[in-house]
Amino acid sequence: MKTAQRYAKIVAWSDEDQCFIGSCPGLFYGGCHGKDEKHVFSELCEIAEASIALSIKSGKPLPSEQPAEKTTLTKY
Repeated sequence: MKTAQRYAKIVAWSDEDQCFIGSCPGLFYGGCHGKDEKHVFSELCEIAEASIALSIKSGKPLPSEQPAEKTTLTKY
């Protein structure tokens, strides 16, 4: 299992922004957005991997893991 898979990922529709918003609470602030739910999730996974690689490279400890037994794709 990749380290990024241990963090919860959330993709939710935003009525205000009229797009999907992707976030990975506990790993980084911010995230990604777009009109295609699957593309946002894919981009979110890439950002999570890059964030972890950057932390490891710079010697920073990783944030404590959030339970991610199931990754969430949610529409609100």
